[in-house]
Amino acid sequence: MPDHANRLVLLTDRLRLRPLEETDVEFAVEVLTNRAVSKYIGGLMSEQEIRRDMKVWTRRGSDGCIGIWNISDRETKEPYGDVFLLPIPTDEDDTEWDKIQPGLMPDGDVEVGYILNESAWGKGYATEACRRLLRFAFEETPLLEVVATLEDEHEASKNVLTKSGLRCRGRRQAYAEDMPDWRISKAEWVALEARPAQNLE
Repeated sequence: MPDHANRLVLLTDRLRLRPLEETDVEFAVEVLTNRAVSKYIGGLMSEQEIRRDMKVWTRRGSDGCIGIWNISDRETKEPYGDVFLLPIPTDEDDTEWDKIQPGLMPDGDVEVGYILNESAWGKGYATEACRRLLRFAFEETPLLEVVATLEDEHEASKNVLTKSGLRCRGRRQAYAEDMPDWRISKAEWVALEARPAQNLE
């Protein structure tokens, strides 16, 4: 693996985040063919589509800082899902993967987001993973702001973003739709980190 791989393995009290690999394809099939999971991520994918796209999903940009991380249990290694920093599309309905280039930070906003297997819902994993990735973004990359968006009715993800420090600032064009505009700046993140630890449940 590249020399930067070790610094891209991120730990929390319960979780291990590491760059997505093509060998994660079986877990990806399990998650992305789950109807409940797919409801808020653009709909069901077929196993064939997932296997076809897996190589693209493992692309990394900006010396590895931009891409997808697999989330797993730090002790048991059980996979829970994925968390990502990716360029947010405006007029396209999917990530513009050609903008993810080695050594280059993509132009435009970078989005934090996650996909969790249904069995991992309701345990605080999404918040824990997002907060760790924001720490990485603001401590180890040039990013001065990170954005996010979601479906208007997705209350669980609103809670995750709120607990991660993001705030809704209105509306924006994203994924070729009118979407909520969630953001956190580096300065806001620094202020948040200076406060006492918050309950992630």
